[in-house]
Amino acid sequence: MDQIASEQDGREACRYLHAAGPKKVVITSIFLDGNLLLIGSHEKEKGQSPVQFKIVIPKIPAYFTGTGDLMTALLLGWSNKYPNNLDKAAELAVSSLQAVLSRTLKDYEKAGYDTQTSSLEIRLIQSQDDMRNPDIKYSSQLYDD
Repeated sequence: MDQIASEQDGREACRYLHAAGPKKVVITSIFLDGNLLLIGSHEKEKGQSPVQFKIVIPKIPAYFTGTGDLMTALLLGWSNKYPNNLDKAAELAVSSLQAVLSRTLKDYEKAGYDTQTSSLEIRLIQSQDDMRNPDIKYSSQLYDD
């Protein structure tokens, strides 16, 4: 598989990676139909089909620096707290990240920046509470098969 161009491609990529060894796989940002899509996959037992889910995330029309690193850190942290519940960890990570990005966007707009052309430094310090106790606004949806 050269690139992921659909939800099915993402799910297949997760299965491919499971075959290489990892029990948990998360693809954090597939851009489809104007939204970002997170696909998570957790192999509960070897030989059984993995439990797979998605989270649809509205794309914020701005460019932020550091989102990949922050998403990785949030996912790792929430996965540590919920080691057997990858979908909950992903919901918390996505909701935390989106809260940080929303705060960042508002701060830049308030300061008069053109958020379409500037690279926005994410507001980590100002968003600590959003990262510690996020409101889950982005829920996972299990795939049926």
